[in-house]
Amino acid sequence: MPAEEDQTEPPRGGKTPRWSRVMLKLSGEAFAGETGNGLDGDVVNRLAAEIIEAKSTFDVDIAVVVGGGNIWRGMSGEGAGMDRAQADYMGMLATVINALALQETLERLGQPTRVQTAIHMSQVAEPYIRRRAIRHLEKGRVVIFAAGTGNPYFTTDTTAALRAVELDAGAILMGKSGTDGVYTADPRTDPDAELLSEVSFMEVLQRGLG
Repeated sequence: MPAEEDQTEPPRGGKTPRWSRVMLKLSGEAFAGETGNGLDGDVVNRLAAEIIEAKSTFDVDIAVVVGGGNIWRGMSGEGAGMDRAQADYMGMLATVINALALQETLERLGQPTRVQTAIHMSQVAEPYIRRRAIRHLEKGRVVIFAAGTGNPYFTTDTTAALRAVELDAGAILMGKSGTDGVYTADPRTDPDAELLSEVSFMEVLQRGLG
């Protein structure tokens, strides 16, 4: 009996994706460009264009978690004497500003998006609902997650890992300004920091990598 014809269409860009769905983590600093603070419109445009190009070339679902360090950092507020939980909530609101800026730019370039937040603010975004987020991705939308996990004391890197598992993403891609990988220490303060091309979870624990 002859094998059935494969009706699956090749990716639009002609390249086979390694993963069908990825989580992109963009730090707040990535939105600021060289200044390190605030929003740089040209940088946001470039980020949006690259997301659209990757989605089109590889026909891959893209979800995005954004940080807010270009506007506010909870730990900075704590260092100035603020209550840490309150300072972290302020940081969550900063991530919403970045998410809305990215959404506006993506949609201006023709890419449908949805913003979902871990803190309810229905006038500007949907609440985070896992099944709804998956449905948006299946429909070809880029889903942007803001406000972290909705809890203080957690970084947006943690949010990216959590959402990636919830959405069954194949990989987390990190976009951090000024950092090109995982190091044994902070390369900006330790000249002996070593770049690790590959590291296991156990190695992180055994070497005490922060």
